[in-house]
Amino acid sequence: MNERKKVKAIGIETFVFLVIFIGGFAWVGSIMGAGNMFKTMMATAHDLLLNTVLLIMAMAVLAGAISGLLSEFGVISLVNKIFAPIMKPIWNLPGASITGIVATYLSDNPAIIPFAKDKTFTQYFKKYQVPALCNIGTAFGMGLIVTTFMIAQGSKYIVPALIGNLGAIIGSIVSVRIMLMQTKKYYGEHANDPYDETMSSDDLDSPIDHRYVRDTNMFQRVLDTLLEGGKNGVEMGVAIIPGVLIVCTFVMMITFGPSKNGSYTGAAYEGIKLLPYLGSKIQVVLEPLFGFHSPETIAFPITSLGAVGAAISLVPEFIKNGVAGPNEIAVFTAMGMCWSGYLSTHVGMMDALGTRELAGKAILAHTFGGLAAGISAHWILMAVQMF
Repeated sequence: MNERKKVKAIGIETFVFLVIFIGGFAWVGSIMGAGNMFKTMMATAHDLLLNTVLLIMAMAVLAGAISGLLSEFGVISLVNKIFAPIMKPIWNLPGASITGIVATYLSDNPAIIPFAKDKTFTQYFKKYQVPALCNIGTAFGMGLIVTTFMIAQGSKYIVPALIGNLGAIIGSIVSVRIMLMQTKKYYGEHANDPYDETMSSDDLDSPIDHRYVRDTNMFQRVLDTLLEGGKNGVEMGVAIIPGVLIVCTFVMMITFGPSKNGSYTGAAYEGIKLLPYLGSKIQVVLEPLFGFHSPETIAFPITSLGAVGAAISLVPEFIKNGVAGPNEIAVFTAMGMCWSGYLSTHVGMMDALGTRELAGKAILAHTFGGLAAGISAHWILMAVQMF
């Protein structure tokens, strides 16, 4: 998986990298000021560590404990049996995946990772299917928060928000299916091997009528399950630190702008607004696809790339200024849920799944999934408004 090859110590790529690396820092520094640029980098990374990573870790500990209980007492086995007829033809994933969807919808993207550490959960998966958990989990991340926030803006936004959920489901199907095509190629002849190496391929093709439980009394089973599941959550929280801090800091600095008074102070989450600028240049394409009538609205999906929590904070002002209406709410909900800061979390999540080398493919697949979510929500709302 992590093979390396021997190359010349110094090559043309060395100088190309230096030009891009130094040139990039020099350009950003010329806008923000070198001192402010480095202060913002450190402040943003520090705030992400304290207020994002530790929050995710806490959530992962709780989710890990809950997933352990669901596994220990057979709930995942029951869920797999009930939902397999739906999950298999639509997402090409085992029925047990629905528990990960529920967990991420109620919390955030990485809540699905503790399930992937549980053998009672992964016994239903083939090797090529497990990396796609990152995509399906992210597609529903913070779904409840995003949906309730949109509905809270007014009763006329209830239907658009629900349509946005339907768009996110469509986006998840697109993302997962594209990802599975890539993972099948990656694993090759071993793609259909069971993820759990203690099982055989025949086990996956036949109903699994057994599960493994701890051979102790009920109280001890509950206690051990909670603690072991929580421990898996801690390990996952530590594993995502590099990806979240590095990738999210970069995304934030090219998404947001200077402070409220228009100057750079070196505070966290200041930046050069590169992504919104690029988005404004393709407004002519975005309007027919998403129904956006104001160029400012592109800020929502672009901000969602890094943090949907930050993106939804833009909505009240959009509504107040007449920039956003029911169509925008539907599209915002769909893209906010489906993307939900995937550029910030995908690398860390794939790292936690032990498939960091597939992070690029996961990000590409999810980019198309988010676009499909927004386009679907726009056209579904238009169809509903015709009746």
